[in-house]
Amino acid sequence: MSSPTLLRTEVLAGLVVALALIPEAISFSIIAGVDPRVGLFASFTMAVSIAFLGGRPAMISAATGAVALVIAPVMRDHGLDYLIATVILAGIFQVLLAVAGVARLMRFIPRSVMVGFVNALAILIFLAQVPYMVDVPWIVYPMIVAGLAIMVLLPRITSVVPAPLVAIVVLTGVTVAASLTLPDVGDEGDLPESLPSLFFPDVPLNLETLRIIAPYALAVALVGLMESLMTAKLVDDITDTHSNKSREAWGQGAANVITGFFGGMGGCAMIGQTMINVKASGARTRLSTFLAGVFLLALVVGAGDLVAIIPMAALVAVMIIVAVSTFDWHSIQPGTLRRMPKSETTVMVATVAVVVATHNLAIGVVVGVVVAMVMFARRVAHFTQVIDVAHPDEDTRVYKVVGELFFASSNDLVYQFDYVGDPKNIVIDLSDSHIWDASTVAALDAIENKYRSKGKTVEIQGLNEASRQRHGRLAGHLGGEH
Repeated sequence: MSSPTLLRTEVLAGLVVALALIPEAISFSIIAGVDPRVGLFASFTMAVSIAFLGGRPAMISAATGAVALVIAPVMRDHGLDYLIATVILAGIFQVLLAVAGVARLMRFIPRSVMVGFVNALAILIFLAQVPYMVDVPWIVYPMIVAGLAIMVLLPRITSVVPAPLVAIVVLTGVTVAASLTLPDVGDEGDLPESLPSLFFPDVPLNLETLRIIAPYALAVALVGLMESLMTAKLVDDITDTHSNKSREAWGQGAANVITGFFGGMGGCAMIGQTMINVKASGARTRLSTFLAGVFLLALVVGAGDLVAIIPMAALVAVMIIVAVSTFDWHSIQPGTLRRMPKSETTVMVATVAVVVATHNLAIGVVVGVVVAMVMFARRVAHFTQVIDVAHPDEDTRVYKVVGELFFASSNDLVYQFDYVGDPKNIVIDLSDSHIWDASTVAALDAIENKYRSKGKTVEIQGLNEASRQRHGRLAGHLGGEH
């Protein structure tokens, strides 16, 4: 860290990210139904903890919309103590998942599920803003439009100062100068006046508490890990460097446990703020992440009165821009939809639909992965063919099976042979095939049994080594006639 230029880049990046984090942390607190200080403290402790513990330098972790959306029902139904207990348990789950190697499982999430996840997140962030645009003074609408205009037009003129910050300052200035009476951040709850202190959630330590918080904690853990590992992969691509995904996974868990014990609402890696840090500001080290947290706390504790008068219209405008920029617009362009296989689009739409319906990103991703697997199994199953290739003599017929043999394709295999019309000796050539599971061995057993019942013999040839071992171990031991 010796170079002064590098140091300046990291410090400025940290400051810009801190300023961009404040409105989002407050907005996400409101989505979760908690005081702004709960989101702000979470953003401080997450950023500072992950700067030391994380596996991806320069990535920003803080209170996020994804976690806020998952955890909101706990706050609504059970209150803050249960919410904090959920965050701590989610962190423990993340550490356990990291030790179990969950980072390696990321490769099983197809791209179409990732796109659906991101699009659903964008839709939920937008939907969370709708209450602030209903039953409000009419002046709120032009204020939101003005905020959006600043954030769209300013980057075309200059990128020295972040556009969201300018929008917030301008709209707050107009509100104060014109003495407008608008819903503001102060209306949403008290801002912190002191540093975060240790907080032990007052919940009974019994199975009933676990039953209430465990499903939400697991959802937070999965959503947090997915978003963090997806963001880490994105930063790897931008910086052409490799990161330690397992360390990132347990680092997120440890950071959430720390955040919970300091009264924060938990969080994960933030795609938007990480892009500001890495892409817009050029930061590359852990220092920018650490300073983002420190600057954030200094600003809200030192200038809380100023933050309290920010009109909600400004934050709504910021979050609409976050939602619009998070959404993958390319994925729904007519050209993309025409080129993309129907199955991929189905997976993406299924993921989005389930997330928006359940407001749970984890359920959406699981459903998306299951749909993708079913689609894949169906597609691969159609590739298996049985071809009548030779009749060496009048008593012999040779069949060749081409394609991958697994549960989806082998079920149809039994019906591809002419058990009555075939001669005495049947040869099944599997040299262009592969046996993947017990279902296939059971299907081959059934074929042999059907021929045997007609007084005919079957010889299976051409098995590769792995298929031969699997067939040899299971053939005749699976019971029944399939």
